Amino acid sequence: MHILDIRVDNFSKEELLAKVSGFLNEPKFHQIVTINPEFVLAAQKDEVFRDILNDCDLNVADGFGLNIALWKRGERLKYRMAGADLMDEILKIAKAQKLHVFVAIKQGGLSSFDGVKRALEAKFEGLGVSGTDLPTNTQNYPIDNSVILLCNFGAPEQEKFINTLKSDTIRLAIGVGGGFDFLTGKLKRAPLWMRRMGLEWLFRLIQQPKRIGRIWNAVVVFPIKLLFSK
Repeated sequence: MHILDIRVDNFSKEELLAKVSGFLNEPKFHQIVTINPEFVLAAQKDEVFRDILNDCDLNVADGFGLNIALWKRGERLKYRMAGADLMDEILKIAKAQKLHVFVAIKQGGLSSFDGVKRALEAKFEGLGVSGTDLPTNTQNYPIDNSVILLCNFGAPEQEKFINTLKSDTIRLAIGVGGGFDFLTGKLKRAPLWMRRMGLEWLFRLIQQPKRIGRIWNAVVVFPIKLLFSK
């Protein structure tokens, strides 16, 4: 399905995880993105970002606003999975299969590479982790022999960075946004009841008032654009 000309894959949780497992067993590059209303709006003005999103191997629905988009069309979203949750599922698989993970960390962000590495090794004991802190404008960075790449530059920088790294060595790459900050405890995640009600944005706004512009786009601008779209 397409929402404002951006492809979103409408899969159940089981179907999503089956796709992830299939990617890890296939010796070629796969890019996954978790799409929320902010991504869709940003892609309206950024042709490169739009093309990357529509060319990804798996576009996971994230953000309560996408439910609204389907309701408007008389359809139902099978499952909504946040980037932090998908990252967790990927890392569980990586630990079970003893797959090495490379983490590209936003230089100057809330969480450093050392902090993320410690948190990952504590939660997923035995997981092989390498990586580094990088500027968000980095391109074509030489990645080691890791099978999985996780990047937290934020959109659209993380998706553009990942898109420059296509190789047969990396089998799965995904931008995780604030996922590392939740993992290291630099940010608290909204309670489960708020996430289920689509109110995670409010919890993030209380913690990070500077996100007001992004929240406005997701909560106000996006529904208005949907209302007047065909």
